[in-house]
Amino acid sequence: MTITENNSSTSFSIASKVKDYFQLIKFSLSFMVVFSCVICYLLAPKIVIFDWWMIVILFVAGMLVTGSANAINQAVEKDTDAQMKRTGTRPVASGRMSQQEAYIFAFVAGVVGCWMMWYFFNLSSALLSAFSLFLYAFIYTPLKKINSIAVLVGAFPGAFPCLIGWVAGNDDFAAGGWILFGIQFLWQFPHFWAIAWVAHSDYSRVGFKLLPADKGPTKFTALQAVMYSVLMIPVGILPHYFGLTGQVSMYIVIVCNLFMVVQSLRLYKEMDVKSARRVMFSSYIYLPIVFLALLADKVH
Repeated sequence: MTITENNSSTSFSIASKVKDYFQLIKFSLSFMVVFSCVICYLLAPKIVIFDWWMIVILFVAGMLVTGSANAINQAVEKDTDAQMKRTGTRPVASGRMSQQEAYIFAFVAGVVGCWMMWYFFNLSSALLSAFSLFLYAFIYTPLKKINSIAVLVGAFPGAFPCLIGWVAGNDDFAAGGWILFGIQFLWQFPHFWAIAWVAHSDYSRVGFKLLPADKGPTKFTALQAVMYSVLMIPVGILPHYFGLTGQVSMYIVIVCNLFMVVQSLRLYKEMDVKSARRVMFSSYIYLPIVFLALLADKVH
């Protein structure tokens, strides 16, 4: 092998390993979670001028904590992931990465991420980050095969990044942080049930119980999506009511919430995978629009 070929082989190996770690931390999902954390940090009343260095630090710390939780999730669910089409190519499930390597990464990333939250921000945000990681990795993950209440349990660590961001910027657990937490908490139910609807055959084959009805995608499941979408409307008004944001963002949030209600109602009426995908993709669009609207309309 020539030097050029050897260098190319090394570069390919490094690129493959980097790609595996991106998959291990579920980069796209982690990015969306950390995005919410950063926006809620910037919405804290004490943050008047954007300090880009602190924003980068918060982003990195958030990615480490979230990535740690996702790495543990993949290590624990190695055999389950290997049986599903949508997860069979993940690094641990496919055998490209050992469980030990995933656990070591998770431990280092989790410790460093929580330390960064404490050192650069405050102890409250660090403890909340550690609790969120524990709840997702060690309670929600094994509960998925026991009872559908796992979705409710998982909604807490799924929404804690909003509260973590607020606490990191404000160092308190005031109403504003809980309102932002509430927006993302309720959003997760139509979002996740739409995903579980689309992937029902995969999930049911490996024993995951993620839909509210034991019989799978039913009218009851669709009705639950409608109910939580409706609950998002009054909660979406609260940032303006408590003086966090102006009136313009309130109207934008209301329109987004009504859009989610309409998509959920279509799911209830049509009861098919196509409608579930509409709810799923609508929810992906919903979150960045709502949080960016709130940030743009922040009351200083």
